[in-house]
Amino acid sequence: MTTGFDTQEQPTITTMAHLTVHVFGNLTIRRGPVMLHGHQLGGPKPRQIFEILLVNLGLPVSKDRLIELLWGASAPVEALPTLESYVSVLRRHLQPGEGKFGPLQTRTGGYVLDRNLVDTDLDQFDVLLQRAQKTIPGLAYPLLLRALDLATAPLLGDELVPAWAAEARDLHAARLTSARILASETAAALHRIDDALEFANLALADEPLNERAWTALILGLETSGRHAEGLQAYDRCRHAMQNELGCSPGSILRAAQLRLLHATADGDGDLADVLSALLMLHDQLRVSPASGPASRPATTSMRPELVADSLREATDVVTSFLRRVVARA
Repeated sequence: MTTGFDTQEQPTITTMAHLTVHVFGNLTIRRGPVMLHGHQLGGPKPRQIFEILLVNLGLPVSKDRLIELLWGASAPVEALPTLESYVSVLRRHLQPGEGKFGPLQTRTGGYVLDRNLVDTDLDQFDVLLQRAQKTIPGLAYPLLLRALDLATAPLLGDELVPAWAAEARDLHAARLTSARILASETAAALHRIDDALEFANLALADEPLNERAWTALILGLETSGRHAEGLQAYDRCRHAMQNELGCSPGSILRAAQLRLLHATADGDGDLADVLSALLMLHDQLRVSPASGPASRPATTSMRPELVADSLREATDVVTSFLRRVVARA
């Protein structure tokens, strides 16, 4: 390791502290046999410096940026020497006797945590997710389960106020939702449908407007033969997107809805009869008015708004019927 100092004054790599840090939930640090907690790092500001460097593991953070994150617009006049004194306090707790040669290192104009000397559960989560994204379902699934097991507690649970902590949580939350969706899709590919539905519902609890999560849920219900539930899920998705985004589900979900309708119409009972009639109506109405009278009888030349109204009414009939059927089930 090159530091710019006389190598005879440096501890050998074998004597350097190696830290294992948990940032999900309450902050804990293990240094060999020693266990430290967030309140044992010399105060709130040293702890926050450490946490900022943890969520940027291996990347230098400038002193100016640290001052901005720690104090915002109310930074004291002596912010720079104060910051440097906090870092000195933090080093005494994290790497006693090692000074600048431990995991917390100085870089030009800033500080960095050496990735080779610090392991964090957040970094493990990210590495496992990246590996899962690049491999086949059979190998990806256990990686995703390990990643999700690491992230059961909230990120930086000790920090409730700082804006930088909220931003770090938001970034992690997006990755966590992606991991849950990928776990759902991977479980479905492995025919673990119950797991696929569970992960899809967890992802939707995080992001109710995530179309990829809705797709995982609805396709999982379709695969499991739960057609009525799949249609209900599609209806919830459609309403959420229309109300919040002013748009409709994409082509993949619309195709899934049509398959679910046909699958249900092929069955027995009152619901099949209702759906068969509505699908026949849909086939009659979906002919585009732009095709011109030469392509169809004049009696089917309906204005687009009337077609849309008819289809909306048909969907409402189906939805109402499905709710009654599921309520009785």
